[in-house]
Amino acid sequence: MKRQQPFVLAALIGLAAVSVPGLSRAQRTQKPPLHGRHWMAITGKPLAATAGAQLFQQGGNAVDAACAMLAATCTMWDVLSWGGETQALIYHPKLKKVIAINALGVAPSGATVDFFRSKGYEFPPEYGPLAAVTPGTPGGLCHMLAHYGTKSLAEVLAPAMQMAAGYPIDAQTANSIERGKARIKQWPYSRKVFLVHVGQEREAPEAGEIFVQQDLLETLTKLVEAEKQALAAGKDRKAAIMAAHDRFYRGDIADEFVRGSTEQGGLITKEDLANWKPLEEEPLHVNYKGIDVYKLQEWTQGPALLQSLQLLKNFDLKAMGYNSAAYIHTLYQVMNLAFADRDFYYGDPYFQPRTPIRGLLSESYAKSRAALIDPRRNSPQVLPGDPYPYEGRKNPYTALLQQRSERYAPKTELNKDFVPKHDASVLSPASAAQTAIWASSASDSVYMDRLMRGTTSVEAADAEGWVVSITPSGGWLPACIAGNTGVGMSQRLQSFVLDSLINPFNVVMPGKRPRVTLTPSLALKDGEPFLSFAVQGGDTQDQNLLQFFLNMVEFGMTAQEASEAANINSNQLWLSLGGTKLDDRKPRSGSLLLDKGTAKEVIEQLQSMGYSIQLGERTSGPINAIYFDRKHGTFWGGSSNNGEDYGIGW
Repeated sequence: MKRQQPFVLAALIGLAAVSVPGLSRAQRTQKPPLHGRHWMAITGKPLAATAGAQLFQQGGNAVDAACAMLAATCTMWDVLSWGGETQALIYHPKLKKVIAINALGVAPSGATVDFFRSKGYEFPPEYGPLAAVTPGTPGGLCHMLAHYGTKSLAEVLAPAMQMAAGYPIDAQTANSIERGKARIKQWPYSRKVFLVHVGQEREAPEAGEIFVQQDLLETLTKLVEAEKQALAAGKDRKAAIMAAHDRFYRGDIADEFVRGSTEQGGLITKEDLANWKPLEEEPLHVNYKGIDVYKLQEWTQGPALLQSLQLLKNFDLKAMGYNSAAYIHTLYQVMNLAFADRDFYYGDPYFQPRTPIRGLLSESYAKSRAALIDPRRNSPQVLPGDPYPYEGRKNPYTALLQQRSERYAPKTELNKDFVPKHDASVLSPASAAQTAIWASSASDSVYMDRLMRGTTSVEAADAEGWVVSITPSGGWLPACIAGNTGVGMSQRLQSFVLDSLINPFNVVMPGKRPRVTLTPSLALKDGEPFLSFAVQGGDTQDQNLLQFFLNMVEFGMTAQEASEAANINSNQLWLSLGGTKLDDRKPRSGSLLLDKGTAKEVIEQLQSMGYSIQLGERTSGPINAIYFDRKHGTFWGGSSNNGEDYGIGW
């Protein structure tokens, strides 16, 4: 392992005086670990996990089960819809390789910089039909099922169709509808579906009430009909599933989707739908201590985790101790360096310019960036680096980077303290000094909601060796439904930028994919599955996944322990979601979210290093994971205690 210079490492270890040791294998957790021998299914809601279990019990493989869970979560609006996007990594046991699925929609015709600027936006809008990229989830599901599953589309969609016909809605979703009803009322098709008690004090469904989505049921029925008709015409299983895909993107479903979108002011055309298709790609990966970690390409933020691992090879994390001041400081600085590069260099690799990803992921570049870390102080001026020389090229954006630093360099003074509004009510300040830490304002709560904006995750594995990790999203509540399809439109267009000074690789353009936060993960050891893991939470996703991985690899935690363990979050990055003005998205230098159980001595040390501290009730993120126990030939499942995520194993 590469090490820091002795004086730097000594300084970091010196800060570890109040370190917290790694949790033991016998550590009690709030939720029990999952165990399985034959299969494992984990996702964001209990009912959706049950859908995956049903497919396994019917003899399906992990891809079948994952697709059933994906369909169920979309139907439950957890926290996405059928018009959203799907990103997946699949381990193929016969090919012994990881396959990446890119089912992210693209910017529609008319989605240009000039169009949005003419409406006064500094970023594309976060809600409504103008926030939508083309739907990706239906096509992604059909592609995965057709190429790697074993079941029919009718079998995989059966649980979701039963739910669309009516299921007892959970409190989290029902209350989300009620909170967003003012916006929902702007869109006639959304109002028809969601506000089932119009005119009453509570217009949303009540928890436990049977929630019916007749339009969505008809749409799913049309997909199954297309498959059935193709089979009757002599088509094979794969072609029949793709016939359903074609009906969604080129047939009568597409007609109604476009009509409903256009009626409400959207830009998506029939040609936009017909021209879109899911893509198979080679994933990116790096090796950390003998473990190959795989992420999607730079149209996601996934490579930021890989960059972070390359940077962390230069530090002795075990010597620092789990969540010591030294460890937290090192993680924060490393993540800031990786996210500074993400914010400027990541974008759709199918468009020019192309991200210098080889340089960004090189160990030599990581070593040069790690040398910038001051072991005693936070650096509020972390800027993008220059990876081009590390792949033998000259950076064409040197002048642009200089202009960017002059215009957008973060201020050196600390920002106002804030804490997520859902945590503020449960914190009990222990001292006058901590009272300031827990202070909150409406604008700060909005910022945190944008930072941690949710989706869901899907994890599945089977005894044959198939493994699936998915982080789908888009079309979350309050969603604009496209006509009488029952399909909520994506809001992912907001992840584009309009100013090349912020990121020349991610400027909006028709047909282009935005750089998204969505980031499933797979890890192999000795060429065999080691860990499958994903999390919801916007810009915090790869922050939480990095720490989850380190919790297991560096500190010996089980998957369940690691999913519940206290993490940190940095806000010193450009937000990918929410707000249409620059000030809504700018980094907050030195802003650090810690778990409320963090030791007072650690908090004081970090404050002396220039951090503005906020404390949260739970900071691990809703992580779902499957660990492959090669010694015993079994699965260990982890499902976070932060949310309604749930798993079933057998």
